[in-house]
Amino acid sequence: MRSFTRTLPVLLAGAALTAAAVTPTATASTGGAAAVTGDRPRGLEVAVPAYALPGDPMLAGLSAAHPAPSIVILNPYNGYAPFDATWQAQADALRAGVTAHGGRTRVLGYVDTAHGTIPQATVRATVDNYLRTADHRLHVDGIFFDQTQRDCGAGNAARDYYANLRAYVQETVYAVSPQAPDLVVDNPGTAVADCYLEPGHRTADVFVTFEGSHADYAGGWLGGNVFNYTAGYYSGATLDPSGTAFWHLVYDTPDTAAMRATLDTAFIRGAGYVYATDDALDVPWDATPGWGFGTETAYAAAKG
Repeated sequence: MRSFTRTLPVLLAGAALTAAAVTPTATASTGGAAAVTGDRPRGLEVAVPAYALPGDPMLAGLSAAHPAPSIVILNPYNGYAPFDATWQAQADALRAGVTAHGGRTRVLGYVDTAHGTIPQATVRATVDNYLRTADHRLHVDGIFFDQTQRDCGAGNAARDYYANLRAYVQETVYAVSPQAPDLVVDNPGTAVADCYLEPGHRTADVFVTFEGSHADYAGGWLGGNVFNYTAGYYSGATLDPSGTAFWHLVYDTPDTAAMRATLDTAFIRGAGYVYATDDALDVPWDATPGWGFGTETAYAAAKG
């Protein structure tokens, strides 16, 4: 395990449901994944956490992939190392990639939140490491908040902690480049309370609602991307008009056939983004999968 990396957390599948502010119009799932693929506005895209140093073969492979991945996370020592000229150049190289939709790869900076226990001022300083650079230019497209809460908290306090962070990212991006779109991702690593997607209080554009092993993905799905106390777990499709709200991360995937089956499953379960790798613990996000990035991005694009 390299000292600068940190595995994304796999939260307990048995965590208690918490009341939320949004009532779904869809019926809650009580078992396996219900198909939510009808009339989806987007297909499936690959988004990769790349916990590697600039120039690493993994990052070179991502830069060379055709189609390019839609999102790449960069992780300079969990966001605490300076996002200096070397890191900026690596981010710029990745952002030149062309995705299957004809857009450019979006790069996010990694920021830990320790489940909402890190003071906002400290988290904002890490955000500034990526967004407020010496050359006053954006080299990333937004922020990936790791180890985020999944429950609303008393009086929605946990939800509002992340809503305030999203607002800070939006304001900071606008101050640097008013025309630049921003992207915020929250990673609870499991289904998230639907208060986090409540209109007017939404905490992120994208939520990682599964992060775990291939074996767990095949057998441990909770039944949806979101939950509340009344409905239980449900797909979240009604809260996801763009078809891009949910991202599934699957490691220890045995082979290319299993990768393709994982992407098929992610699409059925309502994910807009997915990444399957044969990399394994302790750090499953620091190496190119055996089948290469282009094989995965091309297969995902065919799901659209």
